[in-house]
Amino acid sequence: MTKIKCVIAAGGLGTRLQGFRKNQKTKVLLEVNGMPMINRQIHQINQWGIRDFIIITSPDFDVFIRETTSKEFPNLNIHYSVQESPEGIAHAFSKAESFVKKDDILLLVLGDNFFGENPIKHIDFVNFEKNKGSIIFTKAVDNPSEFGVALVDEYGKVKHIEEKPEKPNSDLAVVGVYIFDYLAMDYIKLLKPSKRGEYEITDLINIYITQSICSNIQLLDWWIDAGTPERILELENKLS
Repeated sequence: MTKIKCVIAAGGLGTRLQGFRKNQKTKVLLEVNGMPMINRQIHQINQWGIRDFIIITSPDFDVFIRETTSKEFPNLNIHYSVQESPEGIAHAFSKAESFVKKDDILLLVLGDNFFGENPIKHIDFVNFEKNKGSIIFTKAVDNPSEFGVALVDEYGKVKHIEEKPEKPNSDLAVVGVYIFDYLAMDYIKLLKPSKRGEYEITDLINIYITQSICSNIQLLDWWIDAGTPERILELENKLS
């Protein structure tokens, strides 16, 4: 039976949100329309049909995140793992390894990303489990140089991803939700730190691209990366 586990990367502190609404903790505990961001995101993903979660936390706020989420979702299967130091998204993802079993399908979601649609609703997970691989999700934007940008062929296969390019070769921004087979945990061990000293999720995806097993789904509804006060207000407006 296909098992989908959602890994939420919630270890980032969100320095751009420090002090916003008197927030002195991690951004995922900041209230969005009266609910902590992490709880609102779990609720969102649970509506997609997911019941198994692995939340990656930071050392300073692990206890707070555990208390906040376990109290709100006593009927969900939630595990926790601490990312001891902020060494990139792929590094955070690797902290889920002890909870991953062979043939698990992994849904990685960044802790401040929200969506106006269920991005996984049309995916044939039985077929995905059989063929393995990776799926990224993109959104056409006016300012692609601020994001990771994907070059996709006419069949939806991802040909290349470039992080914040000065001259983007497409307008497709890679958003903060990804699907990987369980082999991602092994592939992460092959990665080396980037120039900024982080294990990049782009480098992990590129392993799948070189095997021609990375495909793209383009989002049509809204997507918000709620990492600034302005984006928080925009998100609340979308949700109200």
